[in-house]
Amino acid sequence: MNRLLLTWSDAGTLGPAPAHQGRRPEGDRGPVLRLLDQEESRYDAIVVLTIPAGEAPSRALVERARERAPRAELRVVDVDDPSDYAKLFRALGPLSAKLKRAFPPAAWATDVLLSAGTPQAQTLWVILVQAGLLPARMLQVIPAAFVPRPHPRAVREVRLDIEGFPEIRALREEVVRLRAEARTRDAVLVGKSEPMRSLRARIARVAATDVPVLILGETGTGKELAARAIHEHSPRGRGPFIAENCGVFAEGVLASELFGHEAGAFTGAAGRRRGVFEQAHGGTLFLDEIGELSPRVQASLLRVLQDGTLRRVGGEATIELDVRVLAATHRDLAAMVARGEFREDLYYRLRGAVIEVPPLRARGGDIEILVHAFLDELRARPKGRGLKLTREALRSLCSHPWPGNVRELRAEVLRWGVFCDQTVDVGDLAPEITAAAPPRPAGGADAQGAEAGGEDVAPLADAVATAERAAIGRALRVHRGNISRAARALAIDRNTLKRKMAAYGLRGDEAA
Repeated sequence: MNRLLLTWSDAGTLGPAPAHQGRRPEGDRGPVLRLLDQEESRYDAIVVLTIPAGEAPSRALVERARERAPRAELRVVDVDDPSDYAKLFRALGPLSAKLKRAFPPAAWATDVLLSAGTPQAQTLWVILVQAGLLPARMLQVIPAAFVPRPHPRAVREVRLDIEGFPEIRALREEVVRLRAEARTRDAVLVGKSEPMRSLRARIARVAATDVPVLILGETGTGKELAARAIHEHSPRGRGPFIAENCGVFAEGVLASELFGHEAGAFTGAAGRRRGVFEQAHGGTLFLDEIGELSPRVQASLLRVLQDGTLRRVGGEATIELDVRVLAATHRDLAAMVARGEFREDLYYRLRGAVIEVPPLRARGGDIEILVHAFLDELRARPKGRGLKLTREALRSLCSHPWPGNVRELRAEVLRWGVFCDQTVDVGDLAPEITAAAPPRPAGGADAQGAEAGGEDVAPLADAVATAERAAIGRALRVHRGNISRAARALAIDRNTLKRKMAAYGLRGDEAA
């Protein structure tokens, strides 16, 4: 590809020097020639811009530039005041379009030198490049007085994510985070409980980044829904989302599913096949049940994550990848690492960030919200109909421990669509739900939660929450408020403990 340098002239103008222009130190050849002096600065064409008052001095600069490039030309921009933003923008906009036609981006790589011209002209280069109106790389020539210290190189590329632009970078990240947070307030992750609000907040934060995420949670809690929410609200949201369950394939088949294979790689491989990594290029790959991987596949996966490349099974060519990996499991990976069942290096590669999807029994009043959401789904189906739930049936649902979590609850509601006509009562519920439900009090519905002897019975979710809060408080007291030690004693992740402490209003210093 050809290389083009686009710069303002640094040769000055006829007449008095502008107020912004200081006297150049003796022996300083100026930023344009200092750039061209660098070994890596080899250009096929150079375009120097100037205003009418600077045309004559700039011709000498262009002649010297021709010694370093086959083609060098001077273009006079019809601006009398190069410190006027409006005039500069009106001139540079059409000029950028002309340059793109004369030097097509497909064939020319353009560098823009920010070190020459007025401060206003330099600012407009940044705006044009960042807005995509001028596809180019921005360069800065460090003044000779500062080379070799503190800058070991005389030229550096200017990006808006470098340390020189912290406010702009922080603002951009904040905008991305807020947009992601707004988009996660949808009906995919249903629930208004504190654990669900905390989950949505964490999803919004990790969605704005590109780090790998390890999603933990019991079977049926909705780990894939959390993964889809991260993808949809991330910068990769327009790319593909590919989900693969690592627990349903044998080792040899899984390697082919993940990495693809070439024709003839094994018996039955009649043609080339792209694996899910290639299918997810430019988007997100969700690997469910990651704890089920065999040691050999773990090693192959680690290499792909480290190098960003893969080779298909039976292939020799290296394929570059741009994929964000989200992994999920209901197993305790940390314990598997301790037992030697899961690679430690792969574990830390996958857990760039950790999200824990709460079980349904810890979500308090979300059961009623979920039931109505699933009833709406049932009503929207072909030949669907509206069903109403009695208070006694709802009470039984809230008392059930839901070992299958949200998946179990959804299956129960969809079953009502088959066996119920208008109303769902206790007798219509699955036997395992009614078997776990507390006996109906003799006083009827208004006496809910009271046993024959008058003693109140708390819902199971409340009882679990009370016991959990007491266990966390005791662990914090025993370890004098040290969160890391308390988390190890409770056999949970440190971030999980911090989230639960926030939900229960506990503080380490208070516990100590």
